[in-house]
Amino acid sequence: MIKITYHGHSAVEIKTEKHNILIDPFITGNKHARIKHSDLKADFIVLTHGHEDHVGDTVEIAKRTNATVIAVHELSNLMISNGLNSHGMGIGGSRQFPFGTVKYTIAHHSSSYSGVYTGNPAGVIITASGKTIYHAGDTCLFLDMKLIGEMHSIDLAFLPIGDNYTMGIDDAVKAVEFLNCKIAVPVHFGTFDVIDTDPNEFKRKVESIGRKCEVIPFGGELTI
Repeated sequence: MIKITYHGHSAVEIKTEKHNILIDPFITGNKHARIKHSDLKADFIVLTHGHEDHVGDTVEIAKRTNATVIAVHELSNLMISNGLNSHGMGIGGSRQFPFGTVKYTIAHHSSSYSGVYTGNPAGVIITASGKTIYHAGDTCLFLDMKLIGEMHSIDLAFLPIGDNYTMGIDDAVKAVEFLNCKIAVPVHFGTFDVIDTDPNEFKRKVESIGRKCEVIPFGGELTI
């Protein structure tokens, strides 16, 4: 069993029986966060790319908790230069960690931190406690999502729906179809005016093609 908490934007907290994993912990400056970064626990922090609204409070959290940061190689090196414990990976690579397996996938976007190049953007597949979770990061729709769905039985997929910088609602619905995921969860919406889309519209459209969607309230939980 895994307990998931959605902290708004793309920030996700995954709790297994023994470990706490954060994905893209953008808390400070995230108007939808219902918690302070100082209240978060973390054994591992997984980053999809280097943009400030995804790296977020990683440095502060990892220094306080001694969490290991998992990221694409260049971004990992930047985290190391900030005094953190970090493990670098490449797109397509997978590795076993104490909580389970992490595999990085392609994502079509950009990736930099304060103007510094931080490698390729990525999506991430986490397999833990018998469940498989896909976080697409920031990306457009791409045909290889079909391949991701064929190679992995995805229990839960976090998909950006905000448009402008990432997929919009209709493309994200097609992504659900490609991935064949058991549950789709919308993320990366409403934080800024330019990405102010309606997650309930996404839910209606996903359900209209016979798929399941859960809109997790900001600060809300979902157990799978």
